[in-house]
Amino acid sequence: MRLEGRRALVTGGASGIGAAIAARLAAEGAEIWVGDIDAEGAERVAGEVAGHAIDLDVSEIESARAAMESVGALDILVNNAGTDEFGFFTYTTPEQWQRVLAINLGGVLNCTHAALPGMQQAGYGRIVSIASEAGRVGSKGSAVYSAAKAGIVGFSKAIARENARYGITANSIAPGPIETPLLMGAMEFGEIGEKLIATMKEATQMKRLGQPEEVAAAVAFLASGDASYVTGETLGVSGGLGMV
Repeated sequence: MRLEGRRALVTGGASGIGAAIAARLAAEGAEIWVGDIDAEGAERVAGEVAGHAIDLDVSEIESARAAMESVGALDILVNNAGTDEFGFFTYTTPEQWQRVLAINLGGVLNCTHAALPGMQQAGYGRIVSIASEAGRVGSKGSAVYSAAKAGIVGFSKAIARENARYGITANSIAPGPIETPLLMGAMEFGEIGEKLIATMKEATQMKRLGQPEEVAAAVAFLASGDASYVTGETLGVSGGLGMV
C-alpha cells in the first residue's frame, strides 16, 4: 500500500496499459481517476478499481484544465494517453502528423501544464509519462509517433529540472512492444503488420511482447516513495530492446 492516501489521474485509462496502471495504483492504495475520451471504457475501468471516471480529451488544454478542477488536489499524474497511425512516413499526411502529435506529445504538455500549479502549491507531486523505446531507437512505420515519444523524454527532463524545488519528480517510461489494442491494431495491415510485430519481438532480448501489467509495475515504483530520489529519468520496460 505504498500509495495509500494519494490521488492519481491516469490519462488514456480506458484500456490497455492505462487500465493496467489504474488497477495497479489502486491496488497500492491510491484513489484513482480514470481520464479518457472513451467515456464508457473509463466508467468500466473506474468501476473495476472503485475509482472515478472523467471525460478527458488530452489534446485540448481546456479539457485538461477542467479535469484537474474536477479531480482536485492531485498527487500523481500518469500521462498515458496515446495513439498512432501506422504507415511509412512518405505516405502519411500533415493531418495525420497533427493528430498523432496532438495526443502523444500535446496531451502530455496540456495535462502537465494543468496539474503543475496545484502540485507546486502543495509541495509534492509525481509525474510519470509513458514515452516509448520508439522515441529512443525509432520505429519503422511510426516516424511521427517516434518523434512525439522522443519529445516526452526531453520534456520530462526539463520538468524535472524546473520542479525539483517544489518536491515534484518527473520521469518517463519507455515501453517496448507491449500487447495492447494499439500495437495489435497493426495486424489490420495484413502481412506488413505481422512482419512489424515479429520484427519488434525479435529486437527484444526476451523475444516476446511485454504485458501492460509489466509497465504498470514500473509506474507504481516511480509514483511511490521508493523512487523519492529518482527524477528526470527514462526507465525502459522493453525486454532489453533499448539497451545501449
